[in-house]
Amino acid sequence: MSNDRSERSLAAASLPSSEERPLKRYQSKDLFRLNREIEIEHQGRIYRMRVTQLNKLILTA
Repeated sequence: MSNDRSERSLAAASLPSSEERPLKRYQSKDLFRLNREIEIEHQGRIYRMRVTQLNKLILTA
C-alpha cells in the first residue's frame, strides 16, 4: 500500500518547475465575480476561500 505523502511527493516531482514554465496569475475579481466566497477542490478535498471585511483573503479546509 502506498503512502499518501509519497504519492504527493511523486506528483509534485513530475510537475515542471516554475523556471520551465511561466507562473499563471489570476485576478481575484475574476475568481470571485459577484461572490465573497468560493470553493476550490484540490486532491479530493474542498477548500473555501473568502474575502473578509478588510478585503483580505482567507483559505480554510
